Amino acid sequence: MAQTHIFTIRTEWIRLDQFLKFCGLAETGGHAKEIVAEGAVSVNGDICTARGKKLYPGDRIQIDQYEIEVAACAD
Repeated sequence: MAQTHIFTIRTEWIRLDQFLKFCGLAETGGHAKEIVAEGAVSVNGDICTARGKKLYPGDRIQIDQYEIEVAACAD
């Protein structure tokens, strides 16, 4: 079972491709696009092929053995 990591965002939402790049699961935006297009990413348990999908705090992303939860920045 994958260990869940927390990734904090400072905005209301973040696009899936940006998220993959910012948390280090994709090297570039193009790499993120490929990963998503291959169907290798699930959002809240469902495979997602929309790289522009908006992620909000509470969403859970899984790719390979990595599971990451989006969290809001506590200002």
